[in-house]
Amino acid sequence: MADKPTLTSTSGAPYPTNRTSQTAGSRGPVLMQDHQLIEKLAHQNRERIPERVVHAKGWGLQGTFTVTHDISRYTCAKLFSEVGKTTEVLSRWSTVAGERGAADAERDVRGFALKFYTEDGNWDMVGNNTPIFFVRDAFKFPDFIRTQKRHPKTNMRSPEAMFDFWAAQPESVHQVTILMSDRGIPRTPAHMNGYGSHTFSMWNAEGERHWVKFHFKTQQGHDWLSDAKAAEIIGQTRESYQEELWNMLTEGNFPKWTMYIQVMSEEEALETPFNPFDLTKVWPHEDYPLIEVGELEMNTIPENYFQMVENAAYNVNNVVPGIGFSPDKMLQARILSYADAHRYRLGTHYEALPANAPKNAKVNHYHKDGAMRFFTNDFGNPDAYYEPNQYDGPVADESVQEPPMRIDPEAVAARFDQEESEVDYVQPRALYAEVLDDDERDRLHRNMAGGMAPCTDGVKERWLAVLKKVHPDYEAGVRRALETGQHGDPSLPVTDDTPIRAAE
Repeated sequence: MADKPTLTSTSGAPYPTNRTSQTAGSRGPVLMQDHQLIEKLAHQNRERIPERVVHAKGWGLQGTFTVTHDISRYTCAKLFSEVGKTTEVLSRWSTVAGERGAADAERDVRGFALKFYTEDGNWDMVGNNTPIFFVRDAFKFPDFIRTQKRHPKTNMRSPEAMFDFWAAQPESVHQVTILMSDRGIPRTPAHMNGYGSHTFSMWNAEGERHWVKFHFKTQQGHDWLSDAKAAEIIGQTRESYQEELWNMLTEGNFPKWTMYIQVMSEEEALETPFNPFDLTKVWPHEDYPLIEVGELEMNTIPENYFQMVENAAYNVNNVVPGIGFSPDKMLQARILSYADAHRYRLGTHYEALPANAPKNAKVNHYHKDGAMRFFTNDFGNPDAYYEPNQYDGPVADESVQEPPMRIDPEAVAARFDQEESEVDYVQPRALYAEVLDDDERDRLHRNMAGGMAPCTDGVKERWLAVLKKVHPDYEAGVRRALETGQHGDPSLPVTDDTPIRAAE
């Protein structure tokens, strides 16, 4: 016993036993003075924190990012300052709709979040495994998420709600087509791409701004599951992603991605036939080719999942000098909502938790006190608790000010125009008719029909009308699958190493 550490209370007092309660005799009641028992039970009641409203089920790894190509002409961000430079990264992948106990291999969009611990603070790349999203105005985001959650009366998922909402938001057909295609169920997080999805910006040392899209292309090759194969896997395990990631790393097979950016000048953004800040649109690769930046390698399993993955708070507003935002309306709303969600879920000082604290940057700010202030925040200068002050407290650095952002010169305060437009059908039409082959289209029809099957006839017809505007064969194929009951297809190829052409 002498070589083992002494068990103590959280206050440091040694515990005499951790096996039995204090009682009034062998048959008497438990004593209220047994504070060890009370503390043990009370802490157990508080071991869990609220799960994320979306992206609740997740998997995470630690690793590094290494710069392989010079992009200093586009950005002055220090993490990209020289070829060969490495930065620590914490990743988290997730499903969108399911709760924490949901199965990994469900048909859903996957979250793809990276926290770069740079010398200038944390840069969080918070995106998905698709280059676009269902809606472009955050005003409809809460409504969309409610359609993905449980019906308030049945307490079950509601395809009726999903397709009813999508039918009223025509811009969603692009994302729904990807979701219902072969690519709707990645085999593991290692076999899917990641995208910033939004349009962001970068500026260089000369103060020149460029609009950018972030891409992380898997080096493992794409691998997808059919509905039938996914159902088989879920019947065996609900933790297939966690198991495969664990096995990959314990075998020394570290998953890697290649980072690219697409770049658009401010002048080019004024002339595109589509809104380059619309989250439901991709940038054509023939016009804005991929520019290689570096390599992401995830090579370490966190020692404590709760501490590093569940407590991870990814903020789209965590940017560093050289990386900025854009007029993307969904992006602007996420800047508020993400930090607000973390304050609710984790607490006032969530940024100071080990998963979220910067590693190389010196933190100095004037945020004070509040719940769970478990660290000093006077930064060695207790008199400088306000600003400006005469006590040499921290001051702003004007040298990191980003250049002015150009916006629409005709901008006025008005509601976001959400009228239906032919432009919303151009890209999904190209995806359907030019990118997918006959077999992929057939599986898309079957997957879509399977998802729609429980819906009322009214919702089915509204959604079919949207598909017809994309392409007559799209509507006809899904209608035929609905009428014949041909839902799902187990014949999906085992692997597909082609890039996600819908994003190109």
